[in-house]
Amino acid sequence: MTALATLGHALPRIQPEDPGARLLLFGIRQLGANGLSDAAAAHAFVTGFGKSFRRPLLLLRALMAEMSAASSGPIQIAPWCCARMTGAEGALLDVIACAPFDPERARLLLADLLGARRVDGVLATAHALSNAFADAGLPLEA
Repeated sequence: MTALATLGHALPRIQPEDPGARLLLFGIRQLGANGLSDAAAAHAFVTGFGKSFRRPLLLLRALMAEMSAASSGPIQIAPWCCARMTGAEGALLDVIACAPFDPERARLLLADLLGARRVDGVLATAHALSNAFADAGLPLEA
């Protein structure tokens, strides 16, 4: 197997071009790797949202904590500098983006991602996070 095939298997998706989704992905990676109080993630949200940064950042922190508690196993994330995404990162972005518009799809994706049946609380936080991004001027593309 070539190195390119291995990379494509481990990181099957390219990062989205949508600025909101890119900021969200950076936040997920930073909080997942460095903990919920990561300063780089907070700085990125201040830069991206200005004075409206608190709500999206707080909801992302809550989502990460809830997912950590509800997940039946580890969720793979790539380093912040990686131009490609893991399957889990792509699924999580899809969950958050589609939660307000297609909650059943979001529920199925999230249940598969977490390996759990009861995901309503985590899904509610994902929905609120999607709304926070939209309200702050960076709506996520579904």
